Amino acid sequence: MTRFSEFLRRPRLIILGGIIGIVLLCWAWLAPAAVDMYGRMDGLSAWMMQNSWDARYIIFIFLMWVVMMAGMMLPSAAPAILMFEKIVRHSPDPYRPVSRSYAFAAGYLLAWTGFSAVATLLQWVLAEAALLDMMMEPADKLFASVILLLAGLWQFTPFKHTCLGKCRSPISFLTQHWQPGIWGALRLGVKHGLYCLGCCWALMLLLFFGGVMNLLWIAGITLFVLVEKLAPFGRWTCRICGMVLIFTGILLLLK
Repeated sequence: MTRFSEFLRRPRLIILGGIIGIVLLCWAWLAPAAVDMYGRMDGLSAWMMQNSWDARYIIFIFLMWVVMMAGMMLPSAAPAILMFEKIVRHSPDPYRPVSRSYAFAAGYLLAWTGFSAVATLLQWVLAEAALLDMMMEPADKLFASVILLLAGLWQFTPFKHTCLGKCRSPISFLTQHWQPGIWGALRLGVKHGLYCLGCCWALMLLLFFGGVMNLLWIAGITLFVLVEKLAPFGRWTCRICGMVLIFTGILLLLK
């Protein structure tokens, strides 16, 4: 038996390989585009230097958000996807674990694609109101402060902690909301994505503060989401982050 045949007989490796492949593809575009955005602006980010929001530009901005959300959020969803595959294999209906796991992941990304559409519309509104400059960074101090305060306050809301609890305990979520079959996996993925969206949407708005295509800001938020969801002390980082954001927002407002 060849190594490739052995690989195909291990569904967890196939699923993990798919997740890693998608994340790497997303970052393979994100990183050079972000670097170019703050560099010569004649490469992957050249199309972003446009004043008018025509149909073509809106579609490109939407696709940018889709790629960004997949690259940022899929790593933190990997444990839930792998847990889903394990439950499928040990369920009374243990068929097609790979296909069903990919359907679950697709549903998760579908929820974040919906967020990408809203983020695109919001960016359009903010740009038209001159609250974002050409570099996709805040052009107004009050607007920047509001983003920080909103994201910070959200960290203390009961809804945030309910959603974070679902993200931090995927086995509890999966057993409580289990649905059979491919379409059930897709619906379950959407539901998990919506909980994740409820947990992290305000953190994603911080991209409008640090710069939508600021690579360090994107990487920092991605790392924080991973810690918040997966680290044993994740719940404490949620509160600490909230306090830091509120304090920084107030300081910026008073400057």
